[in-house]
Amino acid sequence: MQCKHFGFCGACNLYNLDYEKQLQEKSKKVSELIEYENITIFDSPKQNYRARAEFRIWHDGDECSYAMTNMDKNGVIKIQECKMVLKPIINRMWKLLEIINSSEILKRKLFGVEFLSSTLDDVLVTMLYHKKLDDDWIAQAKELEKILKVKIIGRSRGQKLVLSKEYIAEELNVDNSKYRYIQYDGGFTQPNPKVNEKMISWAKEKASSVGYGDLLESYCGLGNFTLPLSSCFDKVLATEVSKKSIYNALENCKINDIHNISFIRLSSEEMSEALSGDREFNRLKDINLKEFNFSCVLVDPPRAGLDSDTINLISKIEYIIYISCNPQTLARDLETLTTTHNILDGAVFDQFPYTNHIESGVFLKRFSK
Repeated sequence: MQCKHFGFCGACNLYNLDYEKQLQEKSKKVSELIEYENITIFDSPKQNYRARAEFRIWHDGDECSYAMTNMDKNGVIKIQECKMVLKPIINRMWKLLEIINSSEILKRKLFGVEFLSSTLDDVLVTMLYHKKLDDDWIAQAKELEKILKVKIIGRSRGQKLVLSKEYIAEELNVDNSKYRYIQYDGGFTQPNPKVNEKMISWAKEKASSVGYGDLLESYCGLGNFTLPLSSCFDKVLATEVSKKSIYNALENCKINDIHNISFIRLSSEEMSEALSGDREFNRLKDINLKEFNFSCVLVDPPRAGLDSDTINLISKIEYIIYISCNPQTLARDLETLTTTHNILDGAVFDQFPYTNHIESGVFLKRFSK
């Protein structure tokens, strides 16, 4: 990918490295941290790979521009192109800016625009304001929806206006099977659809090698991994702390006609308390935990990694699939997990090309007795 803003825009801080060199460096870093050499690298499309994007709106007199934080993190640069975003965003973002600049109502007090898109050409645009949005704004924004064939949300302090729908539809191809997802505004979604497909396929391959029992999943989100991996197990218990994400996951389960998953709103700490029998939860009143025979657990924690209780819990399960967005905390957690488990496989998933961010995965098996 070549971009006229390389070296100036802070979004791509590895702009000066050849893409293959970036992959090698990321793989080397993960290998050294987790002390495992046979890392599989899953690359990304070199451009048009990002399904989410957030741009500041820069006002220069009567003219609005998209802007990003600069490389030195001490100011902004106005941008004229962004090759990392999916084509559905590119096909709309510049026309959107043109219409905004032609309307005093749309541009006044506008300070940001967020895009969420899918490979199905479904796009959600959130417009952020320092003003209360009124009927005049709604009328013009609805026209904008029609012209651009998008869904628009307007936000200001204490105000959220959904003009049509607050979600997009996505379809992922995993192991030659198609899975459909609804993705809501404000919910966590994987940023790179093509790498996400590779990441789920890798996890499903590991899950299918287990060959028996039930799956436990923590940090399940909207069911990104849960739905495809459910076919590898008798039953699945998937937990997530966000009520909205659980609602989203249940919707996605229904859309895909999957019936062996129980989605429960529990934090990772609460999950540990429930499964160890230390605490009872009304949310689990319809779930008999004793019926589950967990042969495998999948965890996909935030950057802080796993808490000690969760590590203690999953260390008792034969197989572990650990998806990580922070190799440092992954390495820290593996110091404990490798006292009970061997690493069978490791992978790097390049969700964020041209940046230092690293997504990785590790597959472990408990020592034979």
